[in-house]
Amino acid sequence: MVVCSFYSSEHKQVWDDFIADSKTPLFLFKRDFMEYHADRFNDASLMIHEDGVLLAVLPASRKDDVLTSHAGLTYGGLVLSQKVKADAVLTCLEAIASFTRAAGVNKIVYKAIPFIFAMQGAQEDLYALFRVGATLTRRDLSSVIYLKRRLKLSKGRKWLIARAKKNSLVMTKSTNWEGFVELLSSVLERHDAIPVHSAAELALLSDFFPENISLRTIECEGKMLAATLLFTFDTVVHTQYLATSEEGKEVGALDHLIESCIQESQENGVDYFSFGISTEENGRQLNSGLIAQKESFGARGTTIDFYEIALND
Repeated sequence: MVVCSFYSSEHKQVWDDFIADSKTPLFLFKRDFMEYHADRFNDASLMIHEDGVLLAVLPASRKDDVLTSHAGLTYGGLVLSQKVKADAVLTCLEAIASFTRAAGVNKIVYKAIPFIFAMQGAQEDLYALFRVGATLTRRDLSSVIYLKRRLKLSKGRKWLIARAKKNSLVMTKSTNWEGFVELLSSVLERHDAIPVHSAAELALLSDFFPENISLRTIECEGKMLAATLLFTFDTVVHTQYLATSEEGKEVGALDHLIESCIQESQENGVDYFSFGISTEENGRQLNSGLIAQKESFGARGTTIDFYEIALND
């Protein structure tokens, strides 16, 4: 019999061990990452067992009568045991719907994990969502480079990278979180936005996950010209943030930084280099200029999908 229960702190080690050996072993789903901003979200993560064996977990948060997987993460669908097969995933999702309905939830917002992060086939959940009548409500377009068959750089991008090299600019690994957040803030404020993470949070997270979270910068005479926060997974390197100063733009610092990170990822045997989404207004608007920049490095599209399950229709 399949049963659901809410996660509690006493299960932290069990949860983390399960994530590490799952089909999608992403450090984002480890409790230390999920809980750094616990004050902002009401955790409602689920654990799904069959006859005492943990089959799946669902990183989730709750606000009023809506359960979201997870509001503090870009995605957070069902994380499945490598042994779980299609029939069991159907049963898991049905059990989740029944359990959360009984707990007063009227709607589940489900953010599917993109296939590039999976170590095994892991999209049984998309079929299960179809079977329970879930509705696709949002689709963001993300950009990734398949590093084993990379497309060529555009001529304009090559020119800017060559300009940066001519100025002897070199990528370095950094821990200057304060300087990074200051640079990033100056970029985002032009769009009336602020960074999601503070310098203190980034320092804390990098201490928790030193192999997964790192800062790459290009500096000149003590000035940070360009920087990116990298999230490193088993199969993917992802640019969580990208930022450059006006001076950095002039000398091609960001272009050189991105290309250096891509080449480093290739050398480390990673499959995909990810830039993140270029969509706005819940996926309804494509930022053509932003995605063109990513495509000029050889990136092409993959989607991040949002579904809704109405529990009381």
